[in-house]
Amino acid sequence: METEPEDIMPESAFDKDPFQMTVEDVYDISHVIGQDLLHINKEARGVSDIVAGLQFKIVRVLEVLETLVNQSSLTAEELKMERDNLKAEVERLLRESSQPGQTDPGPDKMIIDLTDPNRPRFTLQELREVLQERNKLKVQLLVAQDELQCYKSGVIPPTEDHIIMLEDESIITTSPRSNEGKREKSSVKSLFSFKQEKQAK
Repeated sequence: METEPEDIMPESAFDKDPFQMTVEDVYDISHVIGQDLLHINKEARGVSDIVAGLQFKIVRVLEVLETLVNQSSLTAEELKMERDNLKAEVERLLRESSQPGQTDPGPDKMIIDLTDPNRPRFTLQELREVLQERNKLKVQLLVAQDELQCYKSGVIPPTEDHIIMLEDESIITTSPRSNEGKREKSSVKSLFSFKQEKQAK
């Protein structure tokens, strides 16, 4: 059985097939671009305004990509669950046709083979919650790594943490069909929080 490598560089997300992308790949792309812009802003002080303007455009594109990839992932899982349900229903009908004396469980019942490794295990809502929690943990890890790198490089003094937050507080939800009614700041935007050295007054 093949196992995925544990340490995959964020840059590898750029080489992925767009149809195979996950939300984590979008976060990796955001992380890499954010680091590049931070480096440009640090090395070339005169282009700060240009970088800031470009930052808004990049964040917007990544927010759209985040939403599309997240919805695509949910749709793929929905189709897989539907396939599993149909497969289980077909197997049930085949068993009933081969054993006429077997008790019919009823039109609204479904027999699931517990030995089937592909059987459905979660409800759609549970699946959404798991994906959302995983994405939040991924973002928290990347933000923590960014802060640690800034501290080590001396960009941020140990006593203060200057963050240039985006003025445009555009809001997106993790899933367009979420019924929770809660609106959160984009995870992509969190990864694009820029740190800078305290400027001399």
